[in-house]
Amino acid sequence: MLAVKAVLLDMDGTLVDSDAAVERAWHRWAAEHDVAVEVLAPVLHGSPAARTIRTVLPDLDDAGVAAAAQRNLDLQYDDLTDVTALPGAARLLRTLDELGLPWAVVTSADRRLATVRLHAAGLTARNLVTVEDTPRGKPDPAPYLTGAALLGVDPKDCLVVEDAQPGIDAGRAAGMRVAALRGLTGDVPIRDLDDLADQFLR
Repeated sequence: MLAVKAVLLDMDGTLVDSDAAVERAWHRWAAEHDVAVEVLAPVLHGSPAARTIRTVLPDLDDAGVAAAAQRNLDLQYDDLTDVTALPGAARLLRTLDELGLPWAVVTSADRRLATVRLHAAGLTARNLVTVEDTPRGKPDPAPYLTGAALLGVDPKDCLVVEDAQPGIDAGRAAGMRVAALRGLTGDVPIRDLDDLADQFLR
């Protein structure tokens, strides 16, 4: 961890437990758009809504994709019932602050959704990169490169923390090391966020 000069963290599934809310919104959206849940399930986590929609409804034009993506976001804004911070999230962010390591949240959500979800989880991010800040979303490297630029840190000195393959791919494409959760393969082995905090403190 000595080479790490900044940390870029995904939000949903990494810092915030929003899986149930995300899936409720997508399942309702799928019913409205006549998309089979089994078609949607493999791609509904980790990428911006527009990318997911282009995957499951490839015949939609740009205007149709934009409208469908906005409908999905509208379904998520007010569904915060069971959105909470994941174990170790607050401790990890506190540890980074105590060590003076800059960090940012880099999410496929838009700014409104990211703000309400982080608030519901009791977390605050001074530096936030959303889908509105980059021309392309994960797995493209643009979101993480934007995060590095926001913090003024060379991409090679950044550590990405992710829970989904599109985000892992984005971090690696940006030339960054990745700590992966949920049993996925990363460059920095971690069990959970508490384990990552412990590694920074060694």
